[in-house]
Order: sequence, then structure tokens, then C-alpha cells
Amino acid sequence: MKPVIEIIGLGAGDFNQFPIGIYRKLTNGRNNCFVRTEDHPVIKALQKELITFSSFDDVYEKHDQFEAVYQEICDTLVETAKAEGNLIYAVPGHPMLAEQTVQLLLNHPEVTVDIVGGQSFLDDLFSALKIDPIEGFQFVDATSFERQQLQYQQHLVFCQVYDAFIASEVKLSLLEDLPADYSIYIVEAVGSESEMIKEVPLVELDQQTTLSNLTSVYIPPIKKESLNHQFFRLKEVISTLRGPGGCPWDQKQTHGSLKKYLVEETYEVLEAIDREDDDGLAEELGDILLQVMLHSQIGEEEGFFTIDDVIYSITEKMIRRHPHVFGNVEVENESDVIKNWEEIKQEEKGETPETLLDQLTSGLPASLLAEEIQKAAAKVGFDWMEVEPIWAKVYEEINEFQEACKRGDLEEQEKEFGDILFAMINLGRYYKINPEIALMRTNHKFKDRFQFVEQKVKQTNREWQTFTLEELDTFWDEAKQFDN
Repeated sequence: MKPVIEIIGLGAGDFNQFPIGIYRKLTNGRNNCFVRTEDHPVIKALQKELITFSSFDDVYEKHDQFEAVYQEICDTLVETAKAEGNLIYAVPGHPMLAEQTVQLLLNHPEVTVDIVGGQSFLDDLFSALKIDPIEGFQFVDATSFERQQLQYQQHLVFCQVYDAFIASEVKLSLLEDLPADYSIYIVEAVGSESEMIKEVPLVELDQQTTLSNLTSVYIPPIKKESLNHQFFRLKEVISTLRGPGGCPWDQKQTHGSLKKYLVEETYEVLEAIDREDDDGLAEELGDILLQVMLHSQIGEEEGFFTIDDVIYSITEKMIRRHPHVFGNVEVENESDVIKNWEEIKQEEKGETPETLLDQLTSGLPASLLAEEIQKAAAKVGFDWMEVEPIWAKVYEEINEFQEACKRGDLEEQEKEFGDILFAMINLGRYYKINPEIALMRTNHKFKDRFQFVEQKVKQTNREWQTFTLEELDTFWDEAKQFDN
């Protein structure tokens, strides 16, 4: 027969609130009594009546992580119960409220757990703070939480804010979303004679001297207008723009009409990257996200898909295509990753395309499509392994273009010029140079230099037409000195 561990809740307040039935269990002396911590008003009162306990306060000093503390407490209780028989384990508050050791014991196969009860401090907390949990309430363990879990539009309470270190962790997380001067409340020993509630700005949370095992922190609800950095607000704004009384321009947009804006915003992102402009990049990526949200809102209105479908699709795809991260596939290098990616991608698509080039995106800019065509051909070995013949091909195409120019056939010139570009893209591919990015860099460089020349011309108070090309080239050469 499994030994029994009776778990008793010591309540939230002082000895005067202690239930008589639980008091008798502790004073009958028939079982070993353990307490998670002696730092509780009831324990001090019971010790005055010569009731003895074994506490686990020393375990907290042995470990850096609370998980290890709780696991050792659980293991010790189980081994003691197996060796010495039934025992009592007392915890602050109610056993089923924010007690990880209780959860570990409930899941342990070698003991039977009997929850005796105890008063939760939540009733006293609601009364002290004068809040109604029906308005929305979230109770969070300060020693173990993730920022994305927090619901700021609800009443938010952190329990187990034991010390300044935990308070600092809570503060730093909250500062990611809330202003430094946002008013919060430190609640100490609620429901007891020592109850204290103190209002402080968020930034001072970890500077308090009254933090203890009986400390909680209350974060009042914040208006959604102060949470514009969170995803739900962006979705609300886009829905409002497209909805009744919204923006006439946004309401008129379709998937087709938005195509050009998506392309424009993409190139503006690339420009910000080239400028190494982090603030600009954040703004331009926001413009890309706007396009995603608008398309998703249109899809939702038409009943075809929502932003949730978009997010689900890409999340599932990333998990499927990274089995070396989310599965048990092993890879040695980047090449293995790309190989797995392509194999999984082909498996997802099912049918094998009629030709190797059928699966390419024909809507790509011409230079990018040329690069993708060359990559597809290279996968089956239709590619030069050395760079010398690629160089030779570039020179050959240049000569053929020169011959076409001599003949004066415009259509033939376009074809031969295209061949030069195709050959140059192939050369860039060998050196791992993206043609669009390379040309964009040159565009920016030319623009910067030409603007420098413009400034020099203006400084002379002369007209453009009065300058010779040699004079302008002098300004141009000067501009080169300021290239990044």
C-alpha cells in the first residue's frame, strides 16, 4: 500500500484565520510534519505552542533554479514517506494555488496525496485591492513565466515575488510593454495583521525592502491604446481601416491592386539594409507587414483565409522543413540543410513538374528569374564547374552584341544585350553575388556621386551647359573619395 502524504494549506493570513480542523491535525502529533518554509505567520504561532516541523528553507540555498528546489523537496518527502510512513506537508496559502511541489507530488507514482485544504489568499487579495476578477484576471508565478503570456488588459497579479532578484526579472519583462512610470501595487502579507499595500512606479519595483515570501505584485489593467506594439492592435487597426467608417482608400484595395505596393515596399527594405539604417529598416519592415495584414484582412472578408491561417501555414512549414531542429534528422553543414529543404519542398508539392523550370516563379524580376533558371539547370549538372569558361562566355556575348550593333538590327541587339546580362548573372552566381542587390548598390552609388556633382555645380553659380564633361568628371572623381 502506498504511503499517504497529507498536504495542508496554512492559509494566507495569521493564526486567527487558521481553520480549527487543520489546527487539530497539526497538533495530534501522530505524523511527521514538514513545511516548505518557516517564513509564514502561522508557523511562528504554532512553534510557540511547541509544535515541531522540519522545513526546507535550507534547500533554497543549495540551488540556483527553483525547479531544482521543488524537485528536491518532492524527492525528500517521497523517500521519507516510503521509509517512515504517512506524513503531513504544510504549504503557505492553499495547496492547489501556485504550489509546484504539490503538483510534483500529485504526479508521483509512489505515494498517495490527500489535499486537506487551506484558505487561499486570493479572496483577501481581491478585497484588499478592491478588484472584481470577473472583469478578467490573470495569476502568474513570478519565478516562471514568459512575457507573451501576460494579458495586460486584465487584472494581473504576480505571486512569489520573494526577493529583489525576482522583482527585477518581473520589472524588466514588464518594461518591454509598459512605461517606466506606470503605477503598480506591492501587496505584502495580505489578510494578516501585517497587511500592507504600496503604490510605486514600475521602475522602482526591485528597489523595495519589504519583499518576502508573502509578497505579490498587482498590475492594474492598461488601455489597449497603450499597447500599439502588440499584434492584436495592428489587426484591430487594419480591420477598422477596411470596415464601415474606415478609410476609402483601404476599403477599395484588392489583392491585385496591392501588388505594386508589395514590390515597392520590398525594394525600400533592401535600400534600408544597404544604408545600414536600423531605424529605417524597422519602419520599412513594418510597411511589408502592413501589406501582409491588408491581404489577410481581404482574405478574411472574402471568407477564404485569415491572418491566423497565414501564421499557421508558415509556422508549420518552418517546423516541417527544419527536421534537424524540430526532429531527429542530423546535418553536418548548410549544404545538408538546403538539400533537405528542397527534398521536403518537393514532397509537399506532390506531383513532379513536367520540366525542371515549371516550378519557378515567373513573376520574379528578370534578373532574379535568370538566376533561378541557372540554379535549376545547375542542380542537374548543366553548369560550368570552373569560372574561366564563364568569363569566356561573357566576352563572347559582348563581341556578338558589338557585331549586332554594327548591323543596326534593334531586335537582334536586344537579344544579344540580354545574352550579356544572362552571362553576367551567371558569373555573379559563381561568385555568390545577387544581381538585384549588386545593381541596387551601384544605383545608390551613382545617385550619391551625382548628387555630389550637383552640389558642386550649384556652388559655382554656373549653368550645367557651361561645363565640359572633363570638368564634371573632376567633380565625379572627387565624389569617389566619399564612397562608403
